[in-house]
Amino acid sequence: MSLMEDTSAAAIAAALEQVGPRLKRLRTQRRMTLTGVAATTGISKSTLSRLETGGRRPTLELLLALSHAYRVPLDDLVAAPEEGDPRLQLKPGRVKGRTVIPLTRQPDAMQAWKIIIPTGKATPEPRAHDGHEWIYVLSGHMRFVLGDQDLVLGPGEVAAFDTTVPHWFGSTGDQPAEILSIFGRPGERMNLRTTPQPG
Repeated sequence: MSLMEDTSAAAIAAALEQVGPRLKRLRTQRRMTLTGVAATTGISKSTLSRLETGGRRPTLELLLALSHAYRVPLDDLVAAPEEGDPRLQLKPGRVKGRTVIPLTRQPDAMQAWKIIIPTGKATPEPRAHDGHEWIYVLSGHMRFVLGDQDLVLGPGEVAAFDTTVPHWFGSTGDQPAEILSIFGRPGERMNLRTTPQPG
């Protein structure tokens, strides 16, 4: 076996060793039992237990079922992160002509995005859903429709609102805008902490 093959085999083995602990951590974070995951995935409880303890080698079929059950990308189960490297691998996407960059990775927790809104004419399409959203404008100007209000927000301006009120945000038509968006589902709230003033 060549040095390259040996190194590759060692990297694969190291990545597979991390799968079990990751599976257990994800299940614990989601407050799920082995019985519950077995019912969701159709994988036996004993197989799940052996996967978590390293007694069973994971197959693609098992990992696909578990990535779906835990609502995480397959990469999160098998990719070996660099030790001590805190960087997230951000993958921009396109939503309704906007560039959307996820800043968080847990799908069932508070979500944060950086959104780039291009210049262009846009017809507001307000919608409502459960939750609470906080928007901060980094640069440019953003048109923001909330209920019967039609506003333009500029750099440094913030909007915090209940998403059960019909809302929409987009381009003013004059210039692109960059914003930060934080969305929380019902029951999740951001905690603001301030330094106590000296007595």
